Amino acid sequence: MVFDLDLIKKLYAEMPGKVDAARKLTGKPLTLAEKILYAHLYNAQPATPYSRGKDYVDFAPDRVAMQDATAQMALLQFSTAGRSRVAVPSTVHCDHLIQAKAGAVQDLATANEVNKEVYDFLSSISNKYGIGFWKPGAGIIHQVVLENYAFPGGMMIGTDSHTPNAGGLGMVAIGVGGADAVDVMAGLPWELKMPKLIGVKLTGRMSGWVSAKDVILWVAGQLTVKGGTGAIVEYFGPGADSISATGKGTICNMGAEIGATCSVFSYDSKMADYLNGTGRAEVASLADGIRNYLRPDEEVMADPAKYYDQVLELDLDTLEPYVNGPFTPDLATPISKMAEAVKENGWPEKLEVALIGSCTNSSYEDISRSASIVKDAVSQGLEAKSEFTITPGSELVRYTIERDGFINTFESVGGVVLANACGPCIGQWA
Repeated sequence: MVFDLDLIKKLYAEMPGKVDAARKLTGKPLTLAEKILYAHLYNAQPATPYSRGKDYVDFAPDRVAMQDATAQMALLQFSTAGRSRVAVPSTVHCDHLIQAKAGAVQDLATANEVNKEVYDFLSSISNKYGIGFWKPGAGIIHQVVLENYAFPGGMMIGTDSHTPNAGGLGMVAIGVGGADAVDVMAGLPWELKMPKLIGVKLTGRMSGWVSAKDVILWVAGQLTVKGGTGAIVEYFGPGADSISATGKGTICNMGAEIGATCSVFSYDSKMADYLNGTGRAEVASLADGIRNYLRPDEEVMADPAKYYDQVLELDLDTLEPYVNGPFTPDLATPISKMAEAVKENGWPEKLEVALIGSCTNSSYEDISRSASIVKDAVSQGLEAKSEFTITPGSELVRYTIERDGFINTFESVGGVVLANACGPCIGQWA
């Protein structure tokens, strides 16, 4: 099923004209982020260009997403706005209030009992105002959005810090508070200081055990937890085009850990593959029709330092797996130096607990990679020495990993498959 198809068709029909006007207004080539932002102005084009990092701008996002812990107050407030329906497509996702304890079946049953009043309220108010409701166990908000709602060139806000995950499909997706969500659902403008732009040029290709997660771990080490504040991080280059859509989502998701407003990738064949694979071939076809408007202008990619406020370059051929932490997500250590760092800093040498999943790494690609490691370890006669759990990102992911035998693979070495939810990451872990 394709959601919001009429909205997407309208946006794509208007986007070329709006981008061309913005290019004329600014008198320069545009980055992808600039194209999307200028295509989502609440009011008409201004008389002069907006100044990045200075001017406050009113935007008109295409969509709102909320999780169960933050949706409650937002929807109570919306109910006083005098509206009969939300002004833009909106969804609620019940993923945060499920405690990770005994396993998916028991934990879901407990959550439905303990949180019954909350779930009933969210379900009924969603039905009243035309909001999509994803019940407990349906999936983690950001994976569900990527599979169903995100689309290239769109703009959305979400009441969760990892909303930028949708940048993996070329969407400017920004985490906000509940009051901001209420404004947009009520049809009001959403104000944001025009973000600065950080360009990350990727060349080469990942190999071996290097994954998309290592890209953002490396970036975090370069920019620190504050380095992205007030900025959109835009990834481009031939290396970017070699990364899968879910891999791109992983990188954009963790932009929250560097303080970025959001992160975004340009539309490419990997995104088209993902749209086709998730039943949205029509969206891919529409995006192909305005492909050049969903990527930075050629002049930008040829001379990025001229158009971004800051530029990083990473050759994926040279990247190795990274481990970030402890204590802070910007303490980035290449795996080849981790053992030495553990000894030098007196960090615990034994890994007590491991989690496979989270909204950052719970796609089929992520979990299948983990399952292949388990299979290889078992073939070598190794056993798991640490407790470990798995949180699939959605019911679709759960179904496919069960179909392909991965759940049995994990359980054969002591892994516990939890609900498709956020429990371990937000402290709901007993």
